[in-house]
Amino acid sequence: MSITPLMPVYPRCDVRPVRGEGCYLIGERGERYLDFASGIAVNLLGHGHPRLVQAIADQAATLMHTSNLYGMPLGEKFAQRLVDTTFADTVFFTNSGAEAVECAIKTARRYHYANDEAHRHKIISFDNAFHGRTLGTISATSQPKMRDGFEPLLPGFQVVPFNDLDAATAAVDDSTAGFLLEPVQGEGGVTPATQEFLKGLRQLCDEKGLLLILDEVQCGYARTGTFFAHEQYGVTPDIMAVAKGIGAGFPLGACLATEEAAKGMVFGTHGSTYGGNPLAMAVGLAVLEEVLADGFLDHVKAMGARLRSSLEQLIPNHDGMFQDVRGMGLMLGIRMNEAYDARGFVAHLRDHHGLLAVSAGQNVVRILPPLVIEESHIAEAMEKISAGARSFAEAKAA
Repeated sequence: MSITPLMPVYPRCDVRPVRGEGCYLIGERGERYLDFASGIAVNLLGHGHPRLVQAIADQAATLMHTSNLYGMPLGEKFAQRLVDTTFADTVFFTNSGAEAVECAIKTARRYHYANDEAHRHKIISFDNAFHGRTLGTISATSQPKMRDGFEPLLPGFQVVPFNDLDAATAAVDDSTAGFLLEPVQGEGGVTPATQEFLKGLRQLCDEKGLLLILDEVQCGYARTGTFFAHEQYGVTPDIMAVAKGIGAGFPLGACLATEEAAKGMVFGTHGSTYGGNPLAMAVGLAVLEEVLADGFLDHVKAMGARLRSSLEQLIPNHDGMFQDVRGMGLMLGIRMNEAYDARGFVAHLRDHHGLLAVSAGQNVVRILPPLVIEESHIAEAMEKISAGARSFAEAKAA
């Protein structure tokens, strides 16, 4: 037998973590890595956070799973906290971001069905987006690496250029249900929506009876310095998908919606075996209390500004390697010049300098540290990136 026991869909590197401590991962040979990837924007409280560990231990010893056939006291409490602190009136809990986006798509289509306009089913999405790996979510992207070999994909999606309001407007027709987008594209290159673009989409939705669906799976949950990224645009969605940071490492996601947008989601229209289980709800509540605690978001903003400034100061010291810094809060990216490969640089930082980052589209290195980082972690990261840039350039020139 030549296939590996783990289905070989990931090109796994040689980093093999067995333990985490705060902002560090420790490999099976005892090697330490400064984790500025955070499980791809997941571990917002770092590793081994005492409140999170205690919440998991206490709830695991009490009750982990029942069924959505029964009442859900913890789920009701968590949902109410989210409703109280967001635009939403109702929440459906999932186990992942892809599930949350799927629920958002279904909610949007069901809304128009409930309004006797079932023909309004088309979702307009945008180039370079990443919404997940299900058939529905890959149908909403134009990236060949996710679509190839899985055709025929689901109908009812149209992809247009990101940050192009004219193209989005031109794509609207009688079959359109709404727009689906990330306020800050993550995998696509850490690219924020422009103010004009996001506000323009909101206005189009209001004028034409469409739904604005935001995918804040990566950019949400304090990652950009506000609870959700859309708050910085003064724009309110109708439906929003959330995951990653919401569980800080525990599998958890959610689809949030206004009462109007969720009008079609009645008994029997959606479900999940594990979604909203007591263990996940205990974790979600513990994470939410940390994120909403006094000073947490201020800390993210301060560390984000410090990290961005440090990265911008790095660029002139490595002439010809880096172009610019993009992103918001602690969701940042360094775009590399064409002569240098971001994926290769990420591997170089990991293998030779003990710093974990993530590559992205448009030749960007994603910097996604835990939101609990301190200035000392930023200083250490800058030393590693600077040393890594020098040795990477030397290796290329050799």
